[in-house]
Order: sequence, then C-alpha cells, then structure tokens
Amino acid sequence: MSLMDWGRPFKTLRKYWCGSGGKPPWLRRVFLVVLFFLVPAPVLLLLIFRFVPIPGTPEMLFHLITLNETHYSWAGDDISPWLSQAVIASEDQQFCFHHGFDWKEIDTAIKAHERHPKRKLRGASTLSQQTARSLFLLPVRSWVRKGVEAYLTVLMEFLWPKKRILEAYMNVVDFGHGNYGAEAASRMYFGKPASALTVSQAARLAAILPDPDKWKAVKPGPYVASRTGTIVARMGEVRRDALDACVRP
Repeated sequence: MSLMDWGRPFKTLRKYWCGSGGKPPWLRRVFLVVLFFLVPAPVLLLLIFRFVPIPGTPEMLFHLITLNETHYSWAGDDISPWLSQAVIASEDQQFCFHHGFDWKEIDTAIKAHERHPKRKLRGASTLSQQTARSLFLLPVRSWVRKGVEAYLTVLMEFLWPKKRILEAYMNVVDFGHGNYGAEAASRMYFGKPASALTVSQAARLAAILPDPDKWKAVKPGPYVASRTGTIVARMGEVRRDALDACVRP
C-alpha cells in the first residue's frame, strides 16, 4: 500500500470536518466528536489501562475541582484476597460466570419494581458495570448514562480479563469520605495497607459500598455489623463453590 493510499482516510475525514461550503459544518463536527468519545477513545483507554495503573476517575476529578478532600493510591494486585472474596460475595456472586450483565438479577429487580412501583428500583449492576461506570462516567442517574454504561461494559468485558476488571474495581471504587480504592480506604480506616486487611476488615469495607458516605467501616452501627457477618458467611460460600475461580492466582 502506497503512502497516498494511507493518506486517503485522513483526507476524507478532513473534508468531512471542514465541509465544502463557506460555513463550518457544526452538526458534522459535533457528530464526529461524539463518535470519537464513544468508539476510539474508550477502546484506546481500555487497552492502555489494561496494563498500566489508572491515574484517576471522573468522580475523583470532580471531587478535586469542588475542593473536596480526596485520597487515592493505586495498589494494583497487592490487595488482600479477602477483599476480592468479600466484594464478590456482597456485590456480584455471578461475576466469574456472566459476560457483564446478570440477566437473572435484572429480571428480579424489574419484577420487584412492578410489584411495588413507588419504591426505588433495586440496583442490579454487576462488578463489570460498576467498574465501567467508575472509569468513564460521573455518578449521575439517567437513562442515557445507563445506555452508555452498558456499551462500555461490553467493551470492557471484551478487552479485559475478569481479574483486571476486579482489580480495577477494588482500586478505584468509592469507599466514602473521599477515599477511593482499597489502599486509601484501608490506610484511612484501619491504619494499614490493603494487602494486610483481615477477613472482618475486608467484609466491613464491602459492607459499606452501597452507601459509603453514610455507613462506617470503623465502629460500625448495627446494620453494618449485621451485614458484615452476612458477607463473612457468604465469603465461605465463595471459597467453597469457587465463585472467585476466575480471579484466583
């Protein structure tokens, strides 16, 4: 293939961007920008972040811009295996077996909402969905965001192994009070690195994930204490049934 052949796509793109008339084709330009952020940009970032530490997330950036205290430190895979078991036990027991979406849980949540339409729709997001959301989106509820989240989840499941998805989740998820990721949360709440978390400490961190700014990992209230005990019991099931088989060393 000649250099001229290589240059044709760029010439076509430039012509599409600049247009042929006197006025700039703003509608075309908006379309191209949206297309870039939906297709090549996420793919490129996912390919990069599959191998390198994630520098931050949009939510972290928003916290910094709004002058909120933010703590974040990438620990990679140097995190206690108790936490991966606790997170799978509490957030997504089918993590190793689905391809991004737990359709059974989604169906259960929809049916529960149909029975009680005035109640808030119960969340059925998998760890893959939560990771995609954390990496690319702000925590703003809307149907548009859910659609983009689903698209990003499909990309992530295709481009990343399960182990990397869980690793990224544990490293960037919001553990409350400006603490993002297991390393920052472990040091803030327990005064130790994430690699040294005990079973109960890992379960407590997993227990507060649904509402980390309200619930406490240190000196937990009755609900968090009870939820922690439930998660510890489920962690035993995770080990027994090899529900974490896809992320074991």
